[in-house]
Amino acid sequence: MNILSKHIEAAVEQVGSLPGIGKKTALRLVLHLLRRKPEDVEKFSVAISRMKENVRLCSVCHNLTDHEICGICSSPYRDKTQICVVADIRDVMALEATEQFKGLYHVLGGVISPLDGVGPAELEISSLIDRVSRENTKEVIMALTPSMEGDTTAFYIYRKLEPSGVNISMLARGVAVGGELEHTDEVTLGRSVLQRTPYTPSLIK
Repeated sequence: MNILSKHIEAAVEQVGSLPGIGKKTALRLVLHLLRRKPEDVEKFSVAISRMKENVRLCSVCHNLTDHEICGICSSPYRDKTQICVVADIRDVMALEATEQFKGLYHVLGGVISPLDGVGPAELEISSLIDRVSRENTKEVIMALTPSMEGDTTAFYIYRKLEPSGVNISMLARGVAVGGELEHTDEVTLGRSVLQRTPYTPSLIK
């Protein structure tokens, strides 16, 4: 791509480094920003910088937050006896959009995938076990993507939590096998939460 300005080229390179953004799209976005008022571009860059500086992971559930503890964990209106285990922060957003789950969350930060070098130690599994042991948790809901990696992770957590006697359930299989939670429509995902079933190892395919 022949770009006459080295500054535009540098901006295109940075925007193009974002996932799902090709060179042509990056160029279009950069040229759009170039046409914006200087104060608008300043607001844009300041917002990104402040986000990077101030957003952190909740010390309890590992969701994104501006504070030490996120709004969900600190809310007096959430059911603190339920913990919904998800792989990714985007899964929290997807489940919250259904407005069907009123408990707490625990973000693992991924799923067990030996081929990718991701084992239990790389995930927030030990902190989940600690939460269940010290809090008044009555139910742990497995809301992991129905795939080999997701089922392997759920089974590993099940074996770790089994001695505690806590109820362990899983989303109803309204979510397609191999489908990501964030891409599942809100109605289907909401029903999967409400119609969750007891977790048993025999459910693993």
